[in-house]
Formats: sequence, C-alpha cells, structure tokens
Amino acid sequence: MTNKSHEADVAFIQALAELLRENDLTELQVKRAYAEDDSLNVRVSRAAPQVNVAPVQVAAPVAAAPTAAAAPAAAPAPVSDDPADLPGAVTSPMVGTVYLQAEPGSPSFVSVGATVSEGDTLLIVEAMKTMNHIPAPRAGKVTRILVEDGSTVEFGAPLVVIE
Repeated sequence: MTNKSHEADVAFIQALAELLRENDLTELQVKRAYAEDDSLNVRVSRAAPQVNVAPVQVAAPVAAAPTAAAAPAAAPAPVSDDPADLPGAVTSPMVGTVYLQAEPGSPSFVSVGATVSEGDTLLIVEAMKTMNHIPAPRAGKVTRILVEDGSTVEFGAPLVVIE
C-alpha cells in the first residue's frame, strides 16, 4: 500500500469519526472496496452514555368487593421491559435517523392500528444521506410505534410492533 493510500485511509477514518460525533452515534461500520481483492473494513465506535432507568410499578385496579372464597390468581408470566423482545417487533437494520413520512408535511407511512401487508414501507432510516425504506416483514396490525420522527436509532433498535 502506498503512502498516499495510507493518508487517504486515515482521512477517511477521521471523517467517519467526525460523522459519529456530529450525529451522536455510538458505532459506525463501513467497507470501502478498492479493487476485487483489496478493501478496507472500518468500525468506529465509542462508549454510549449510561442511562439508569428506574422501573415503574403500576398498581392493578382493586375489585369492588372481593369474595372470601376467591381462588388465588395465577402468577402472570414474566414480561420483558425491552421492546425488542416483544413478539412482532421490527428492528432497525442499521444506524441512522428515522423518518415516519416520505417528506415533511406528508402523511405517515403507518399509524397505530393500521393494517399493513408484507413489504409495505413502515418508515425510512437515513444512513449516510441514503434513504432506506424499511418494509413490513409480514402482514398484520401495527400495535406500537416505538420511535419518534427524526430520532436517531442504533442497529437492532426496535422500531415498530406488528401483530
């Protein structure tokens, strides 16, 4: 590898690090192909700020008049607090910025309660100035939208829940 290629690679990596910082991302991975058997794989990452979230306890509604002979209720199955564990969660295939509509002012691709077919566009994730349409992996009803328009998402972050 020539010194000129080395300098260009260093400049490229520095530009990726700057992109990571400017967009408040935690990781960015790029493969740069030069020739058939010559490429550069770069992964730039930084530690994400740790956020401590306290779990919220919600009291169940109390029955008006409990009976003395009431049978003990079955224990509910443990529920994960992670939306990515929800059945039907559609996760982000990349790091980027989420857009819920094609352009500002136009209607959203989907809304809670909407029925989608397999392949319908759910939203867009912009990565490196490329608009990537995220399709519905299956038909169903949108029960939750887990991201806000214009927010940044990480790879694997849950976006939408389809049941």
